Amino acid sequence: MSMKYDVKEKLEWTVIFLFEFGHKYGLTMKQTFNYLSRFKGIDFIDRHYDYVHTQSFTSMVDDIAEYCRRQGGELV
Repeated sequence: MSMKYDVKEKLEWTVIFLFEFGHKYGLTMKQTFNYLSRFKGIDFIDRHYDYVHTQSFTSMVDDIAEYCRRQGGELV
């Protein structure tokens, strides 16, 4: 069952997530977006927003980083 979310709310959550992800890995916002786009992290967030936005940013940063690693991404 998919719920409809306010685009502004979803965008705001995603921008904060990008900031938190980049902060953890020492990336600029542009580098973060490019990495998450290339390794399907943004797509995962979009498809599973109903779940991801209910979790802590800390756990989602770790989970999405692991997801991207499985897609070929290599962050240390």
